Amino acid sequence: MSHFSTIKTRLVDPTYIMKALEDLGMNCEQGEVEIRGYGGQRTRVEIRVPTRNPGYDIGFRRQGDSYDLVADWYGIHDVNQQELLQQLNQRYAYHAAKDQLEQQDFTIVEEEVRPDRTIHITVRRMA
Repeated sequence: MSHFSTIKTRLVDPTYIMKALEDLGMNCEQGEVEIRGYGGQRTRVEIRVPTRNPGYDIGFRRQGDSYDLVADWYGIHDVNQQELLQQLNQRYAYHAAKDQLEQQDFTIVEEEVRPDRTIHITVRRMA
């Protein structure tokens, strides 16, 4: 019996997922990889994030147009699932917005992380 849980996300671009994970201090590996879970069980994913819990990883698997978060949370004690999703979504949105702004010739003038952890970005575009 598999212990792996799958959580649907709205994350669609693997580049932004990788950048967000790196921002959170998590190493990751992209490609045809597997994550590990209870009893040595394995499942295929496109992005693997090792944890400090021996034999347990977190992964992202493409499902349709977006990626699912896959993990055996039974053995992962140092990562809070809800906090990870919140932080990942914020950092993903940050990188996606920054990339879109740069493509539209905006220059980031200032970035501020506020006490409530929202990010305020001031941009400028020269005409």
